[in-house]
Amino acid sequence: MRLTTRTNLALRTLMVCAVNTDRLVRKQDVACVINASENHLAQVINKLAQEGFITTQRGRHGGFSLNRAASSIGVGEVFRAFEADLPLIECFSEGNTCPLKDHCRMGKHLKRAVDAFYGALDDLYLSDLTDCNDGLERLLQLEGPNLPQQCQPGSHKPVTAEAA
Repeated sequence: MRLTTRTNLALRTLMVCAVNTDRLVRKQDVACVINASENHLAQVINKLAQEGFITTQRGRHGGFSLNRAASSIGVGEVFRAFEADLPLIECFSEGNTCPLKDHCRMGKHLKRAVDAFYGALDDLYLSDLTDCNDGLERLLQLEGPNLPQQCQPGSHKPVTAEAA
């Protein structure tokens, strides 16, 4: 099983929010620290907001933050929100045209495997990934009251106002 880039970016974005609970984070700063395209990240942020994982605030001093505690955001829930519409294989799609579909027994086994995959993630929460994780915190901590607009060349860390 391979997860989509959107799911990967969603989890990374939520981790940035969990590390920076004392502030609104901005799309460009998240894109910088997680090495992502701002355009792709915008779609992910929109979906995270629609699903109720984050709240957004528009405007010059806008950004987004977790909508609820990291300890109540299940990783399985996040993955389902981003992966549920994408069938693992043709068997799971509405437009299944496989000539074996009426007699193949593999579909039920794959369904059980996918359910087990999500089930294993249901016991994992965002806080399990971020709490007491100093290395992750150092990587994802956003600095300063006026967050930077750009990254240092060759680095995913934002440029501070003094360094710019």
